[in-house]
Amino acid sequence: MTYEEYLDEVTTLITELFGLSDDAAIKLVMQAQADDFFVQHDEVPALRNQDQAQRDATSIFKRKV
Repeated sequence: MTYEEYLDEVTTLITELFGLSDDAAIKLVMQAQADDFFVQHDEVPALRNQDQAQRDATSIFKRKV
């Protein structure tokens, strides 16, 4: 998937797995992006897969707690 599709997938998973609103999930993903969380994902397309998206969604959500 493209980098943008990957970010969308992580955002969707945060809403589905943790019950956050779309706006809240978007803010978390945008903050993670600003913190360079996704730099490797941009550079290494193999990291953009469903399993990694689930791990990243969990990691990003846990960072907010």
